[in-house]
Amino acid sequence: MTKRNPKPDLPPPLDDHICLWIYGTNLEIQRIHKVVLDELGITYAQYLVLNLLWERDNRPVGELAAQLRLETSTMTPLLKRLEAGGYLTRIRNPEDERQVMIALLDKGRDLRNVAGRVSANLAARIGMSEEELHQLNESIRKLHDRLIAPAPEEEE
Repeated sequence: MTKRNPKPDLPPPLDDHICLWIYGTNLEIQRIHKVVLDELGITYAQYLVLNLLWERDNRPVGELAAQLRLETSTMTPLLKRLEAGGYLTRIRNPEDERQVMIALLDKGRDLRNVAGRVSANLAARIGMSEEELHQLNESIRKLHDRLIAPAPEEEE
């Protein structure tokens, strides 16, 4: 990082923009994940959906969308591709016909047994200990939580 910006009304040098480094890091992580995800036959977004279903199966589309911070309209084509690939099924909730439930099929459940390669590949690439990765993840999560929290002037 460079020195602090002596003129606060001017933008800091690009190297001092945290968003640049988070954005670039995200792109690199996805690039590294893509190597293994291509072998598994799924995209990064599909991998995230499957992860949520591996944690807890048979969820409404809206719940999945909220956890991934996506619009339900963005989720629909993603889920249709996973369904066409035989990973999951979409069914109407019998208790509320407006709600579509997502459930894993055997192919989706079985993929969990090899999907650990995605994280293992990243860990090998960056050479950080499990504790270092955990601390970094916690710091990023704190930053995220602070960004989505209402600003003090919004709480009034």
